[in-house]
Amino acid sequence: MKLTPETASKFASIAIGHVGQEYPNAPGHVMAGDADAKTPRALHPAFFGSYDWHSCVHSWWLLLSLRRLYPAISEVSEITGLAETTFTQEKLAVELAYLDRPTARGWERPYGWGWLLHLHHEAERHDDQQWGARLEPLARAFAKRFTQFLPLLTYPITVGTHFNTAFALTLARQWAKGRDAALLEQIDNWSMHAFANREDYAGWEPGGDEFLSPVLTAAVLMSDVMEPDQFGPWFERLVITNGWLERECKPVTVSDRSDGKIAHLDGLNLSRAWCLLRISRVLGPAKLRDLLKARASDHLSAAIPHVAGDYMGEHWLASFALLALLESASANR
Repeated sequence: MKLTPETASKFASIAIGHVGQEYPNAPGHVMAGDADAKTPRALHPAFFGSYDWHSCVHSWWLLLSLRRLYPAISEVSEITGLAETTFTQEKLAVELAYLDRPTARGWERPYGWGWLLHLHHEAERHDDQQWGARLEPLARAFAKRFTQFLPLLTYPITVGTHFNTAFALTLARQWAKGRDAALLEQIDNWSMHAFANREDYAGWEPGGDEFLSPVLTAAVLMSDVMEPDQFGPWFERLVITNGWLERECKPVTVSDRSDGKIAHLDGLNLSRAWCLLRISRVLGPAKLRDLLKARASDHLSAAIPHVAGDYMGEHWLASFALLALLESASANR
């Protein structure tokens, strides 16, 4: 399954349709008094759309990625114009000031933190615009939050929802390379302490509202942190020797796509595909790589038809579809 200009155009059109759609909205906003009762647009003038803040952030990552990779699609001019009116110093200053609220210490931790860094990483690739420079103060603020939080996080959070530690650290680590050597070292040291001795995975997966695989997100992170000759044996001890990957890692069923939590499972199929393809690139045995690629293809086939349709999935699924399809292109080179 390949990312084509036609698919890129479809994904771009979906995201353009909701990054500026204020309602319905689930802001995750803690109020300390009546004065804090504000609209999503007032609270977050840059990222008020897409149902919630983190979905808006990663939908903007999708739009900027497609602008760079497919400059000939018809949506590029609209993406550029919308980005220029969104990523202004004034609007991003309000986003940054929101973090100073005493009630915002754990806001969007860690999922939104990781995605904002991933967005900034992409924005800096657009040399013809100032979006990266404008987003940098916000990115640096979230990077600082990671440095403050990791020493307090005694145990990794191994759920399949927004609180998942490994997925956010994978995004943060990519940002930190070449930008923040101290954060990069901190992520690597913390990850080794948290996951290097894990083996024989037997978790109850999937959960009914998960969009991330607890074990595969940890494996993706460790594939970045560990050397390949160290990672391969670790991964085999984790999910291969015990038969988990071959026996359990199969596409999941989504019973009701109008239910936002159940619709998460389409995302699980997509994010599993992304994980499996990323992991396959660093494994040695061809037979094992082929198994992971086959499993990834099964998951992609199950989810891609449902990227659009109901807003409860449509406001975010295309981002994970893009992650998987970009990884598919890399894995099959």
